[in-house]
Amino acid sequence: MTDRRDPSKNRRVGRPPAGAREGEKVKDYPQLSIRLPTDLKARLTALSEVTGLAQWRIIVEAINCFFRDLPAGDRERVDGLSQRLEGAIDEA
Repeated sequence: MTDRRDPSKNRRVGRPPAGAREGEKVKDYPQLSIRLPTDLKARLTALSEVTGLAQWRIIVEAINCFFRDLPAGDRERVDGLSQRLEGAIDEA
C-alpha cells in the first residue's frame, strides 16, 4: 500500500490534542465517574449532539458557570482550596 500523504505537508496523523488548554491531552486528565439521573444523562447527551461539544467540555463549562455565580468570598475560598488540592493531586 502506498503512502498518499503529501510530503510537503508536515501534519501529524490523527486528531489534534483536545485538552482544555493549548498542548494538553484529554487522555492525560484524571478521570471522574459520576452517576446521573436518566433525564440529566439524556440532556447531557443531547447537549453534546446539538452543540458538537464533548460531554466533558459541557461539564467543565457548567462548573465554571456555577463558580462565577458564587459570591466573591466563596470564590476566593474555592480558589484557595482548589489550588491546595491541585498541588496534592500533582504530587500523588
